[in-house]
Amino acid sequence: MFMTILLVIVALVVVFAIVAALQPSKFRIARSILVAAPPAVAFAQVDDFRIWPAWSPYEKLDPNLQRRYEGPAIGEGAIYDWAGNKDAGEGRATVLESRPGERMRIQLAFRKPFQATNIAEFAFKPVGDKTEVTWSMSGEKSFMFKAVGLFMNMDKVLGAQFEDGLRQLKSIAEGQARA
Repeated sequence: MFMTILLVIVALVVVFAIVAALQPSKFRIARSILVAAPPAVAFAQVDDFRIWPAWSPYEKLDPNLQRRYEGPAIGEGAIYDWAGNKDAGEGRATVLESRPGERMRIQLAFRKPFQATNIAEFAFKPVGDKTEVTWSMSGEKSFMFKAVGLFMNMDKVLGAQFEDGLRQLKSIAEGQARA
């Protein structure tokens, strides 16, 4: 009886591991919003890491978040290090590409609570007198994230956070455009 239970448990673990391993190894999460402001005004909200606390949902995860900035204040080479509680984690964001009013690419190197390197991108596309702002993140999924993904929809969880941040960004950019 004990041996049968043990074999069933081992078989379930093996099946789970196989199913997890067969999940796609790449991911991309993206959300967009229309902002009643010119691309340059919307772009200014992401161009300077020092003003992210006004709109980024991740900045609100730890009221005692420690921030450190290196390199230029804006544009390529700007660096933002953060360290916070278990929700905020710890990592580094480095601007890889900055095309004012068009696009910004950022390398995200997470150190805690897990290690991962992903690419975040903000794209700004004129749509009539508005700007479509798209926030995306892409990268490789480790085995652990493939396994967690079987129980948690990361697109839904992170997508909701992106939507929240984009709503805040929209509010600020539209207020500045009206001023």
